[in-house]
Amino acid sequence: MNGTIVHFRRGKRTQTDNQMVILVDEVDNKEKAQRLVGKQVIYKTPSGKELKGKITFPHGSKGAVRALFETGMPGQSIGKKVSVE
Repeated sequence: MNGTIVHFRRGKRTQTDNQMVILVDEVDNKEKAQRLVGKQVIYKTPSGKELKGKITFPHGSKGAVRALFETGMPGQSIGKKVSVE
């Protein structure tokens, strides 16, 4: 299953670098997003390095999910594809 990184998880004045909001293909509501909690997310950098994360919580009511990565994510990852296993 594939997804797209939409943005960092952020507040009004803060940005959390290791948490990302992801839109997963074919997931369009909160109930489907809830089933993905606990699955692993892998982002491959252009240099070939893999950054692994875990889906922790649904984000909003349109099917987006929050993923917690082991390290801070680069800003270039926004808009890029990830794989959900």
